[in-house]
Formats: sequence, C-alpha cells, structure tokens
Amino acid sequence: MSGYRWVRFFAVGLLFASLPPQIEARKHSTKKAAHKEQQSSAQTEAAARLQIFLDRSNFTPGKIDGRYNEFTWKALALYRQSRGEKPPTPPRDAKGNIAPDTNGLHLASVEPVFISYSVTQVDLQNVGKLPGSAKEQAKLKALLYRNPTDAIAEKFHCDVHFLELLNPGKTKSIKPGDQLRVPNVEPFELETVKEIKPGSEINAPAANELPDEPDKTPAEQQSSSQSPTATSTSSPSTSSVKIDTKTNMLGVFESDRLIAAYPVTIGSAQTASPIGDWKVKGISKWPRFRYDEKMLKHGQRSGHFYMLPPGPRSPVGVLWIALNKKGIGMHGTAAPDSIGHSASHGCIRLANWDVVRLAERVKFGTPVSIH
Repeated sequence: MSGYRWVRFFAVGLLFASLPPQIEARKHSTKKAAHKEQQSSAQTEAAARLQIFLDRSNFTPGKIDGRYNEFTWKALALYRQSRGEKPPTPPRDAKGNIAPDTNGLHLASVEPVFISYSVTQVDLQNVGKLPGSAKEQAKLKALLYRNPTDAIAEKFHCDVHFLELLNPGKTKSIKPGDQLRVPNVEPFELETVKEIKPGSEINAPAANELPDEPDKTPAEQQSSSQSPTATSTSSPSTSSVKIDTKTNMLGVFESDRLIAAYPVTIGSAQTASPIGDWKVKGISKWPRFRYDEKMLKHGQRSGHFYMLPPGPRSPVGVLWIALNKKGIGMHGTAAPDSIGHSASHGCIRLANWDVVRLAERVKFGTPVSIH
C-alpha cells in the first residue's frame, strides 16, 4: 500500500461455525473471561489506562478489558506510527499480557481511569428479549441489548466480564440509580446515531440489499436514492480507508497521514472480504438485515430468508457504510467481544462505538482499500 507500511503482527484466527448471528453473540457473552493468570489491581488499572488513552486518541484497542491484549499492542503500534515514532515489536505470545513500552505517552491525561456512572431509565429502555434464532428475531420490532450489563458495557466500550470485575455482585440486577464503576471513555450513546430510533425503518430496504452503483456521481446518487438513510455529498474527499486483512486493523487516512485506526473482523475463506479498491456509496442508520443462511454460508442467494429488524444487537449493528459492491459494507456488530477474532460473511465488522466514529470520517466517494 502506498504512503504507509503496516506493521505485521501475529494474527489470531478463530473461525466460527456458520450459526445464526445472535447464537454466535450469545456464545461470546456467556463464556468465562479469559483471565488466565492473576494480576494485581494496579496492573489492571495500568493496562486499562493505556487502553482508554488509545480509545480517546481514536486508535482503539477494541473492547477495554484491563489487559495488554493483542489489539492493544496493534493500536499502540499504529498510534506511534501516526506520530512518526518506531512501533513496538509485539510479543511472540499474543495472549501473554505483556506490558509494552509507554514512554512518551501522556497517560496522565487519563485521570481517573475509572469513574462512577449512575444508571438511567433510558439505559434500561434499550434492553429487551433477544431470541437465538433468526426466525424469532424477525418477529421483533428491534433487536435490543440482552440485559442491562450488556447495554452498560457497550456504552463504556468495555468487555462484559470486565464490567463485572469492576462491580462485583452489582451486575446481576441493575436498576435506575445504581452506581457502577466504568472506564473513563466518552460514552457511546445510541442517540448519536442521529434521530432514527430502533424499529422506525421497518419498511426501508435491507442494507445488504442495496444495488451496485460503481459509476454514479454524488449528484446522480443523491437524486436516484430512495432510502432516507443514504447520505452523500458533492464535495471532494481527501480521506481514505485502508483495511489490512492480515492484522485485522482498519486505518483512516487524511491525505497520507494516518489519523485513526480500529480493529475489524473480516470475511472467512467461504465468504471472503472482497480484496481490491472500492468507494463509499452511502450510510444507512439503524439498518435492517436480510438473513439468508445460504448466502451467508456459501455466497449464494436463496428464497429462504428472514428480514431482521434494526437495533444495537442486529447482526450489522447500528450503522451500515455501504461500498460500491452489492451486499458488502463496513458495519457494526451484535458481538463486540468477537471483533478481530472471528470471521464475518464478507463484510468489514467493527464495534458499534467504532463504526459511528468511522462514519464521521467518511462520506460518499471515500476510497476504501481492502488488501
């Protein structure tokens, strides 16, 4: 790739069996935390401080879990690269929880590391039943958070089990007014996905059914679009997006300068992410999703499908950034703890809090390179 050189990392590849999206999500949410060795509260706080610093700097490590995990090292490497500094050499054991060199980082800006948050009624309004099968999900008006812990963890960009660790005995039954200890990040608010509420686009076309429009100008795209959630602009774009399928990292560039980076999940061998150069064709807020198991497993469209409603626990999350290739986009997820560690069905998947940030940095025509 011109203009920059990605740092190569030891990649972790865990390919999940083709299951309905929420079954995969439940598998992640119910498994035990991967804290294989004990660490002191001071070590946990130090690791969380670095993760929060990177999150605030828009070089996000994915979910905050108080450990020096693989994506914390990757985010730090790209952050240093963006500043013209030498990236750190990652440890051979990607799961070793080894502290990197943080000299020169203004980590004191993250103070305190954890803050007290008072749970609101709005937080609980975004919680609802979430059946495991696509058939049952299709009957709902919105795919909401599974429980209050799920909602609060996503709001503060953290792992569910880490939230439980910070609040022993408090997350089993959460009610308005409860005080919880959370990472000191800018909260992810569902209201930031503009004014559209879950379920209000029930008649909109599915995001992954938008047709190819590789040759249209912004003006032509704007006049022909029938979707109220498509966005475009006629002003030229100087930004670009580059996705490294080996490191599972997405970089945002302004001219040739790296300004942000996010962990991503890419496609599997059966439904690979399309290697090549593409462009952003629009953004769909609170997208609906056409769940076609044959398409997701084998890339072949069938007549047996379910139209899933929007919501934060939709398979495509809260936002779909469409590319000029049908069915392919950069989008949110129902399982933020799976980012970078599982396989998607060809699209580029990000945590919901990251895809909203990405959407603020791209527009119609923004080049997207997948290599």
